[in-house]
Amino acid sequence: MLSRDEILKPIWYAFTALDVDRNGKVSKSQLKVLSHNLCTILKIPHNTSALEEHFKDDDEGPVSTQGYMPYLNMFILDKIQANFDFNELNKMCWTLSAPKRISSKHLLISGADTFKVWCIFNFLSEDKYPLHIVTEELEYFLRRLFAAVGCSWNEDRFEDYKMQLSVKKKNLNAWELIELIGLGHFTKGINTQTLSMGINVVFQELVMDVIKQGYMMKKGHKRKNWTERWFELHLNYMSYYVSEDLIEQKGCISLDRNCCVESLPDKDGKKNLFIIKCVEKSFEISASDKKTKQEWIQAIQDCIVRIRQGLSSPHRESRQKRREMRNRLKAEQEMMENRMRKLQLANERKQAQLEAMTKNLQEASMRGDLEEQRRLQTQNELLDQYRRDLEQEKMVKMEEKVVEKASEVEQYWQRTQELEEMYSQLKKALDDERQAKEDEEALRILQARLLQEEANKRLELEKIHQQQQEILSQSQKEKEELERERREKESALQAAQEQLESLRRQREGAQEEYMAITKKLERAANKTKNWKHRVSKQEGLLRIISPGTKSPAKITNWGPAAFTETELNELERICCSEAVWMC
Repeated sequence: MLSRDEILKPIWYAFTALDVDRNGKVSKSQLKVLSHNLCTILKIPHNTSALEEHFKDDDEGPVSTQGYMPYLNMFILDKIQANFDFNELNKMCWTLSAPKRISSKHLLISGADTFKVWCIFNFLSEDKYPLHIVTEELEYFLRRLFAAVGCSWNEDRFEDYKMQLSVKKKNLNAWELIELIGLGHFTKGINTQTLSMGINVVFQELVMDVIKQGYMMKKGHKRKNWTERWFELHLNYMSYYVSEDLIEQKGCISLDRNCCVESLPDKDGKKNLFIIKCVEKSFEISASDKKTKQEWIQAIQDCIVRIRQGLSSPHRESRQKRREMRNRLKAEQEMMENRMRKLQLANERKQAQLEAMTKNLQEASMRGDLEEQRRLQTQNELLDQYRRDLEQEKMVKMEEKVVEKASEVEQYWQRTQELEEMYSQLKKALDDERQAKEDEEALRILQARLLQEEANKRLELEKIHQQQQEILSQSQKEKEELERERREKESALQAAQEQLESLRRQREGAQEEYMAITKKLERAANKTKNWKHRVSKQEGLLRIISPGTKSPAKITNWGPAAFTETELNELERICCSEAVWMC
């Protein structure tokens, strides 16, 4: 059943049309005629004196909308039955309001299409007066219209138009919507007949609650013949007509929660059959193809499910969901705006507090500056007095420091003289150490030369020995001569041995001299260490340069050797050769 808000919308247009002076009031005589027509269309018994009785306490002047509403609710709307024709109510109200608002000669659509656009507007408009349609519902209507005529939707063009409405901060009323469609603002290039067909499709779906419509074959109950009928499916019933002009209605199938729809197998030469089972009757219907059959079965089944669940038609439910969504978004937006206002007020309070605090800080800063100036003045005076006293104390302390510094300078001079003397003695000790090292090197070279000469002599002795062996191996005749030569050689060998002995003695003397020089070097090193210790003890900053070690060095039982590893190997080889020869 239609809601009271939907019934009130066309009545509001009729009341507004009777308001000739546009002051929101209508004469009682005109309201009597309007009330009589409403009762006739709504199939309500009309009480001619009820209006006078209702307004008997008022003056004879016209009645406002607020004054007429209690009467309308009490005597008309409260008595409405479900069997009235809502389309007739729309036509009556349209007949009263349209001639004063629309000039059809400038429109590209017919009067019937204009009426249908007006009805669509009433269906989609908000339940607030004066009636208007929001941009979301306008977009929904235009999208449905373009889908019905098979044209593509121009999103950018609508966004520009919506931006214009947003700049003007207004929504469209019914007459502006009719002008928008009738002048082809969005429908340029669409054929007039095609546009009329699209408006009719949207009108049937939204206003007349036609869920599905089309031609199908129906089997008769008495003659059992198959006849083509035009079917229209609504939420609670399914009507069928002779043709799509809807002039002659042949019957109506009432749908309730006990109905069901089922598919039937092909029979009697008919295909795509299905049956609608109701409590009193069953209706067999044949669709044109399988797809159409399935669509009709699904649509009828959805209607039965909605009746069982107590839901309204799909378009009304969709409209209610869109309204709830807009109301929820609007409530959230108002909540955000209230929150923003609260935040702004809190911010303003905080700003005022900050300004007051800033002012207090500035005053405190000014007072602090004055106190700081007085404090600085007092401090400067005290500093001047302190500076004068300090200068006097400095003069006394300066004299004492001069005497003390003079004694320190004299002590420093004496200490410097002692350090210079120590440095000279240390230098002398270092020179002695360097000279001892040079003597040691010269002695080492001399030892090496003597060892080389000794080795050469040994080589000569070996050659002589070999010659003697060769002489002994000669014949007996040469023995005497060899004996004589041997004696000469022995004398030469004896002289060589004496010379070798002399070299050995020289080497031993050199070894003794080397030991003496080593002891002298050790004494010089000890002396250097003593001087280093004394210097470091006196100054603490002098770093003594110690002599480096000679590498590689051979260590013996008497201390470091005076010759290298190679020289020692050579001496051992010569000694071994001499021992062999002597044997």
